[in-house]
Amino acid sequence: MANTKTAKKQLLITKRNHERNQHYKSVMKTAIKKARAAIEGGEDRQAAKAALDNAVKTLHRTATRGIIKRKNASRRVSRMMIAFNKQFSESAAPAGEAAE
Repeated sequence: MANTKTAKKQLLITKRNHERNQHYKSVMKTAIKKARAAIEGGEDRQAAKAALDNAVKTLHRTATRGIIKRKNASRRVSRMMIAFNKQFSESAAPAGEAAE
């Protein structure tokens, strides 16, 4: 337990910051899950792109606020972009050939 007045105050501040950070992490994880589900579904490119854009925005926002590290956010964005491009470039190529 805290012995001094400043230590008690610091405990309150730490608790407040922890709750705020947990909220942002939860929002980030939900956005990532929605983007991955939309990408893996592979049916609607526009919906997957919208979910991906939201996830990227959320990741950069949490990195800016210092909740996750900047390179961690960049790595996650990169992997989602690779998955998106892989999923939709393969399905888009045969459709383009069939139209010709």
